[in-house]
Amino acid sequence: MASDTGTEALTHLAEDRVDHRFKGLPPDAVGLTVAELAGQRRNLFTDGFTTPVLALSAERLEHNLALMETYAARHGLAFAPHGKTSMAPQLFHRQIEHGAWGITLAVPHQVWVARAFGIERIFLANELVDPAALRRIADDLAADPDFRFVCYVDSVRGVELMDAALRGAARPVDVVVELAAGEGARTGVRTEAECAAVADAVAATATLRLVGVAGYEGEVPRADHERVTAYLRRLTALAAGLDKDGRFAGAEEIVVSAGGSAWFDAVAEVFAELPALSLPVLRLLRSGAYVSHDDGHYRRLTPFARVPGEGALEPAFRLWAQVVSRPSAEQAFANAGKRDAAHDLDLPEAQVVRRDGTERPAAGVSVTGLSDQHAWLRTEAEADLEVGDWVGFGLSHPCTSFDKWQLIPVAEADGTVVDYIRTFF
Repeated sequence: MASDTGTEALTHLAEDRVDHRFKGLPPDAVGLTVAELAGQRRNLFTDGFTTPVLALSAERLEHNLALMETYAARHGLAFAPHGKTSMAPQLFHRQIEHGAWGITLAVPHQVWVARAFGIERIFLANELVDPAALRRIADDLAADPDFRFVCYVDSVRGVELMDAALRGAARPVDVVVELAAGEGARTGVRTEAECAAVADAVAATATLRLVGVAGYEGEVPRADHERVTAYLRRLTALAAGLDKDGRFAGAEEIVVSAGGSAWFDAVAEVFAELPALSLPVLRLLRSGAYVSHDDGHYRRLTPFARVPGEGALEPAFRLWAQVVSRPSAEQAFANAGKRDAAHDLDLPEAQVVRRDGTERPAAGVSVTGLSDQHAWLRTEAEADLEVGDWVGFGLSHPCTSFDKWQLIPVAEADGTVVDYIRTFF
C-alpha cells in the first residue's frame, strides 16, 4: 500500500532539476526539471545523451511487473518485492500498483526512503536492534495507524535489545522468527528449540508481537530443489508448530515468508501445502531482482527456466558505452567501467553495436575486464568495431547495477526516453 504522501513526494521528484549529479544526460538539459526533460521524449541515441548511459527498457520493465503480479496471484501468494534491488520509489509504487502487498527492505535507511515516499507496508528482512532506528519506527507506528511494519527476530538477545529500546511505545512492533537455512548459512535461528525460546522471549515483552515465521531459501547450503524444499517444509512446519502452541494469539494473521529470485517456484510449491492454521495466513514472497531481471546471474537461475509454462522474465537493462580506443586488431576500449557496470558476479556482455543509426549484433566482441572507467574489449577477426561506435552491454546482478546510477532513463524500443527513474542508495 502507498499513501497520498507518496504521490506528492513522487511529484517533487519530477520537479527536481537536471544537473551534474546525473550521469549520461544531455548537457543541454541542465536546468530543466526531470518532468520537462521527460516531456521532450528525446531519443537516447540521437538527442544528446552522453556515454556511458544506463537505460531501462520501458516495454520489458512493464512485462516483468505484470508477469510477477500474475504469478503471485496464480499461486495464492502475497508479494513484497525486495526494494534493496532498485531503491527506486517510483518502482516501489509501480510494484504496488501491480498487486504488491508492500515492500521488503534490509536496513533502516531504506525504510526511511520508503516512508518518505508513502509506503505503508514494510517487511524488514533483518533483525533490527539499533535503538535510534527502533524509536523512529515506534514514532512512525504511533503517528500513522495505517503503517504496517514487520521485522525479523533471530535471538533472545536481539529480543531483549528491541524491548529495551521500545519501552513506552504506543504500538508493539510485529516480528517474525527467522529460521536459518542451515548450518553455516547466514542469519537466523538454527534449531526449532531455539525458535521456541525466541518466541517465548517475544511473548514476555509488551513491546513486540509475534506474527509469524520467515527465512531465505537462497542461503540453503548446496542448494538444489530437494534441499530447498526440505528447508521450506521446516519453515512451514515451524509456523504450524508455533500456532499449535498458541504463540500467535495476539496476531490478526500469521505471516509465513520466504522467496528470493532463484527459488520462488519452490516457495510457491511448499507454501501451497501449508495446512489451515488458527488464523488467516499471509504467504509472503519477497523476490526483488525480477523488476529488471538481467543478462547473467538471474538469467541462469530464474525459476521461469524450470517452469516455462509460467512465462519468462526479460532483461530490461542495457548499458551503452562508446569505443574510445582501438589500439590493435585484437583489442578495443569503451568508456564504461566499474563505476558504471555491475561486475561482482559477471562481467558485462557485449550485445550490440550502433554506428550511423544502424544496430547490429556485437559479433566477435567480448569483455575481458573492467578498469574504473574503461571496459577492456577483446575483438575477434569478425568484429567490426571503430572508435566512436556505441556498444550496448547486458549486465548481471540488478542490485549492483541500480546502485551506480542516480537517474536512469526509461527508453522505448526505438530509443524514445519516456521517463527517468531516481534511485536512493
